[in-house]
Amino acid sequence: MYPSLFKFFFILIISILFGCQPSEPNVLSKTDVALAFTEETVPIDGETLFNENCSSCHLGGVPKAPHLIEFQLYNTDYIKQALMSGVMKQQAAHLTENEIDSLSMYLAGSRKSSKPVKMCSTNMINTKEKKSVFEGWGLKLDGSRYISEKIAKLPKEDVENLSLKWAFAYPDASRARSQPVIFANHILVGGQDGRVFALDFDTGCATWTFQADAEVRNAVNIAESMGKTVALFGDIKGNVYSIDALTGELIWRKSVSEHPDVTLTGSPRLYKEFLYVPLSSKEWASAADPGYECCTFQGGVVKLDINNGDTKWTTHTIAEKAKFTGTYNEMGARRFHPAGVPIWNSPTIDEKRGVLYVGTGESYTSPAVSTSDSVLAIGLDDGEIKWHYQALSGDAWNMACFIGGGPNCPEENGPDLDIGAPPILIKTESGKEIIAVGQKSGDVFALDPDNKGALLWREKMGRGGFSGGVHWGIASNNKAIFAPIADTAYSEADIALSRAGLYALDPETGETIWASAAVNVCEEKDEPACDPGLSAAVTVTKDVVFAGAFDGHLRAYDSSNGDIIWDFNTNKAFVSVNGEIAKGGAIESDGPVIYDGHVIVNSGYSFGSMMPGNALLVFSSRN
Repeated sequence: MYPSLFKFFFILIISILFGCQPSEPNVLSKTDVALAFTEETVPIDGETLFNENCSSCHLGGVPKAPHLIEFQLYNTDYIKQALMSGVMKQQAAHLTENEIDSLSMYLAGSRKSSKPVKMCSTNMINTKEKKSVFEGWGLKLDGSRYISEKIAKLPKEDVENLSLKWAFAYPDASRARSQPVIFANHILVGGQDGRVFALDFDTGCATWTFQADAEVRNAVNIAESMGKTVALFGDIKGNVYSIDALTGELIWRKSVSEHPDVTLTGSPRLYKEFLYVPLSSKEWASAADPGYECCTFQGGVVKLDINNGDTKWTTHTIAEKAKFTGTYNEMGARRFHPAGVPIWNSPTIDEKRGVLYVGTGESYTSPAVSTSDSVLAIGLDDGEIKWHYQALSGDAWNMACFIGGGPNCPEENGPDLDIGAPPILIKTESGKEIIAVGQKSGDVFALDPDNKGALLWREKMGRGGFSGGVHWGIASNNKAIFAPIADTAYSEADIALSRAGLYALDPETGETIWASAAVNVCEEKDEPACDPGLSAAVTVTKDVVFAGAFDGHLRAYDSSNGDIIWDFNTNKAFVSVNGEIAKGGAIESDGPVIYDGHVIVNSGYSFGSMMPGNALLVFSSRN
């Protein structure tokens, strides 16, 4: 399943006004926000327009009509073009341009920005430093999300001094999920509107922006290629880009799959002169259409040459290509098998053994294949799957199951417990190397890289479920594995069983070193979508673990005992560097980045927890 989407169908109306502390710089009160919005044109209600004009077709009533949830994967301009001059022009002919604007924003889950991005006085990055501070999503090749003292420069005693330095408002966005990367005193980050921004680290102005074809939700990689410093990344349509990192100019663009539903959720991994691109898809959502011929997508990894975008190899997570089974679903649509097993995490590189590690998701059709919900070890040179460990068998699921067991729901019907967080490579204090893995089931386990991924230990840390367990990323400083547990609750019974919080485990044995239960601030708030669970990836320095929560709180934990030493509520409105109101919300997907006494984090996520926002926040301990 697409990560953390479960709540989408429970909450469609959310508050855009956030409480705040007036004494904090760059933070607005509810009154300030209300006054600011009186200066803007009040938008026509997009949800009403959808219900009156579109819902009969796009909530599963008409075969071949995309389900409502699919539109959330596209940006506003893409949907607007379809309504004004594309395939839906005739159906939308009676709507005014303002109504089309509002309907497009509702479908995309975004809001229209009132002010342009503030540009710097120069349009080129000047630097002698050609390398990024961090190695993509996992911050290091081993995926551990560990940041050294030399880079972080934020000792535990300085954490309590952190305060907001500046905020950036992603334009036309209701979610912020591209992990920031530091390069040459700039923050490189992608947005929902498809732009990539090079933001000055000190001021937040943009030195350059680049417009991709669709939303950029993964981390940017920096490399040297053909005499240039390049930035490499992908968009949700399955395109990979190489642009000049100093100017933002396009060098090459490559589509990595012919499947119409391919998408890039996990961040491509740079290693030497190659980019390893994980393939996910939105076919799990397409299957909600009873007329859709389900299913043909197969997850995988594509190896690209960074110099020209040439494909070196493509390895699929399913050995055989999907074929027509000779049967039809209840609506007369052909059925295919096998399909699914997407990869929505970033590959981890094992230089010593010459392999990369990825975690996989569920099958889309029954019977589930042996590589679903698994860890794969893939050869860096030849793309061969050297071994795999299946953490859960029999997991076949797609969106048809969730909307009432539609005709495309596979017989196994779940439980949809992907390995969405990247496996990480750890060298324990005894010198033994292990692969540590977190799963949506709530399990955390260790595999032996020297014994074809044999299981070393396995511990049940959370209740698990669609929005339970580990979602986006564990971290390690080699002394401990730090596992965030979401365990979203949908009933009183769920609340009683939930083990949401942050856990530290011994890498050698899996024994719990300490547990810090999630702080339930939701009881104190009038927030219909508030949830205390920890779903976003966590990040660890020498002695501090930084973790964001569904409820918008960013917290710093003492890595030795789990005590909370700093807590900031990002679920607020902020004055951005260009005067636009930046709204915080849920912290989901990417985790915080710590660099040179600063903490950088995204806030706002329109899927899942339904506390949308469009804020990039930069905190400093030196203000």
